[in-house]
Amino acid sequence: MQFRQQALAKSQSAEDIELPVRYARPQGWLALAVTLVVMAGATVWAFTGTVSNTLEAPGILSHGQGGYVLQSPITGQVTSVLAREGSTLRAGAPLLKVRTPRGTAAVRVLAAGRLTTLSVSIGSVLRTGADVASVERVRHAGDPLVATLYVPADRAASVWPGTPVDLSVQSAPAQTYGVLRGEVRAVGRTALSRRQIGSWLGVEQLGEDFSAHGPPVAVQVRLDRTSATRSGYRWSSPEGPPFALDSMTLATGTVHLADHHPIDWLLP
Repeated sequence: MQFRQQALAKSQSAEDIELPVRYARPQGWLALAVTLVVMAGATVWAFTGTVSNTLEAPGILSHGQGGYVLQSPITGQVTSVLAREGSTLRAGAPLLKVRTPRGTAAVRVLAAGRLTTLSVSIGSVLRTGADVASVERVRHAGDPLVATLYVPADRAASVWPGTPVDLSVQSAPAQTYGVLRGEVRAVGRTALSRRQIGSWLGVEQLGEDFSAHGPPVAVQVRLDRTSATRSGYRWSSPEGPPFALDSMTLATGTVHLADHHPIDWLLP
């Protein structure tokens, strides 16, 4: 108690009143200046800066018409195969010749398209209803390719027509040829089941692959065309791959969603 009274008496002496008071040390002023600069920069960025957001989704290159599985309408043994995978057939064109108890008959394609998968060969024994081929519907041989991405249903609402997309194509490694450029043309309204995807593409396994994490929404991407590359499409590299792209080629799309201003997160 005695020391407290002495300290109070000393602090109230006339000599101490005339001494200057130091409100902050130089180190404190420096810290304050740095804090103010950081706060000013953060404020400017909040109003003028943007945050980029991307979404990755698996997909496939095709002519956008869908496909179908051709089934045999007859029972018998295949004696001749009249087309090879990759060839384009007109509607009603014969694909197989089959020997039946009543003679030789033909298995014909139902609609014009490109033969993507042939499941039989000469000597195969068919039963009525057996799968013999997968056919991609194509109106004209020169129809451009499109990409269909299968986006998780809970993210599809953030994708809009016109959104830019970069595509890594399985047959053209991005490390060597860059990515394929495009933009969203249409967004599906409902999520698709495994069976719906497989039926549309004409390949059941693709339905399982694209719906592995739940029913997705189909997003169609228009590819940027150009005459400056061998493939006829625009790439991030000047020339892209030195070969044409095939339909039914797997790809991974990176959708560049709209940039967001940080201030949007702060204001109601």
